[in-house]
Amino acid sequence: MITVSLCMIVKNEEAVLARCLDSVADLVDEIVIVDTGSTDSTKEIAARYGAKLYDFTWIGDFSAARNFAFSKCTMEYIYSADADEVLEGDNREKFRQLKEMLLPEIDLVQMFYGNQLEHGAVYNFDCEYRPKLFKRLRPFVWEGPVHEQVRLNPVIYDSDVVISHRPMHNHGGRDLAIFAKQIALGNQLSDRLMEMYARELFQVGTQEDFQTAEPAFLAIVKDPNADSSALTYAHLVLCKSARLQGDDLLFFKYVTKLMAEDAPSELCIELGRFYMDKGDHEEAAMWFYNAAFETTPVLRLAAAGADAAEGMKVCYDAMGMPEAAENFISEIEKRSAALQGN
Repeated sequence: MITVSLCMIVKNEEAVLARCLDSVADLVDEIVIVDTGSTDSTKEIAARYGAKLYDFTWIGDFSAARNFAFSKCTMEYIYSADADEVLEGDNREKFRQLKEMLLPEIDLVQMFYGNQLEHGAVYNFDCEYRPKLFKRLRPFVWEGPVHEQVRLNPVIYDSDVVISHRPMHNHGGRDLAIFAKQIALGNQLSDRLMEMYARELFQVGTQEDFQTAEPAFLAIVKDPNADSSALTYAHLVLCKSARLQGDDLLFFKYVTKLMAEDAPSELCIELGRFYMDKGDHEEAAMWFYNAAFETTPVLRLAAAGADAAEGMKVCYDAMGMPEAAENFISEIEKRSAALQGN
């Protein structure tokens, strides 16, 4: 049987930490908790579970904190968890069986991460595989009978363990502040992080957040080597930012660029809100319909669901046709469920 270190970075998690530890503490061989500046009873709760506690000064970088936490683990494998995660029901037994059966050549175990959409996450799917269990010391292995080379790709095992994600609140505002700080420092974000930045903006971003983000996404638009997906989410961010600022000319500049490609649901929502703000509810309703039934979302799944339904209701109520809105909303809910895979 393998040995496992539970590894966590925390700050002010008194509301959820005990719930998390109750669900997993008896399944691991060591608990390592790194605190980044709690002012509540987080550290006292962790101590009750026999955790090895370390302090780490928060520098606005989750990778730095997690690397420090990993360096304190001593078991064969590291189970990386957040305080708002829970192992429930038969998933606890699946985790126990995983410890008993895992082959030593496995470098990384993926587990399902559930409840994504329930809490307004930036992802467009409710359940996804995530790397959660890591071999602490990974040996180098030579491969090939001739022209041999060191195996660099990890050996990955996809388990059937499902982790329930049950946050008490959305962390989008915190993440947007980190993105903005990195941009202000002149740090180049990866393509993946720029897409995540766009997703966070469409989930919880304010007008100020969009304005702060403009230069970074404008750089993508001006990059002759940017791929089509990056151009799509960059134009969407700039489009919404222009609408929020009331700059109609700039708004339609980015609208037309997106229309030249396959328009996503988010663009239709922006057009619907534009015309709704102008008092043209008939035109707005058409775009909300397009968001729900004629296009698909790329950043925010709710654009084809709750956002379209909300806009449709406002428009048809304003036109004195509430019954029509109810019929459309029922169909929107069905399509939204299909997009979620429910």
